[in-house]
Amino acid sequence: MRPAGPADAAVVHEITQAAFAGYGTLDPPSGALRETVETVAADLERYGGLLAYDAAGHPVGALRFARFDGLFAVRRVAVVPALQGRGVGQLLLQRAEVDAAAAGESELHLGVRHQLVDNISYWKRRGYEQIADRGRWLELRKPLPEVVRVPTAQDMRSLGQRMALVLRAGDVVLLTGELGAGKTTLTQGIGAGLGVRGPVTSPTFVLARVHPSLVGGVPLVHVDAYRLDGWEELADLDLETSLDEAVTVVEWGGGLAEPLAENRVEIEIRWTPPAGDEGRLVLWQAVGPRWSGQSSRCPTED
Repeated sequence: MRPAGPADAAVVHEITQAAFAGYGTLDPPSGALRETVETVAADLERYGGLLAYDAAGHPVGALRFARFDGLFAVRRVAVVPALQGRGVGQLLLQRAEVDAAAAGESELHLGVRHQLVDNISYWKRRGYEQIADRGRWLELRKPLPEVVRVPTAQDMRSLGQRMALVLRAGDVVLLTGELGAGKTTLTQGIGAGLGVRGPVTSPTFVLARVHPSLVGGVPLVHVDAYRLDGWEELADLDLETSLDEAVTVVEWGGGLAEPLAENRVEIEIRWTPPAGDEGRLVLWQAVGPRWSGQSSRCPTED
């Protein structure tokens, strides 16, 4: 995947036409079908976009950025028909959200026609909420996480130590990311910052470990939800009994452990391109009144 510019207009136009041809029953028809290579080039010149490729290097998906009334948006999310429903659109959206957040945008907006019920459901599953009815279409919005670039494993531990300075008893941190992304490394930093007894390692085979404080402070409860099949199995760990007295970190917690606490920090860790680079992107989003105002920011500086 890479950014798309005016020189890519013909390819983006071709993908968009193929994808939106399936919406031929819309009344009135989608404006995408009236676009030309020249209008697409003008869009890309002004706001840019993204192109996705398959393993053989063939372009298979595209989207464009836009700005309406000062609001940053995505439009014309398109995937070639043969690969629709295979996750290409999701990858485009993930990259778009990270790029927008890294550029300082706090929200991402989009519009979807009333008739496209499945599309509306898809966007809502992706975390977009309806904020306005514009007649023929709905306006949806998604708050974006703060994006922090973390070059090395030691930097990840240092970020965890800075996080420990703002965490307190009762706080819950949910960590999401692929195997090896750095979830346990970040937790090690949190443990070091809290001054708990170690070592802090992945608790996969015991599911949860309690690390008491060595300095009279807050203990760390470290949970690994990788092998859990659902909320019921997580609830069986009886974490609620220690929530108010400890900092609780749940690896693989995204999409599972949110019911543990209204106030929580949700963190996703992603590799940064090129593939294999040690660097990571940490996507930080603080949720709930506990994290209102300035305290919601990721503690990126000592």
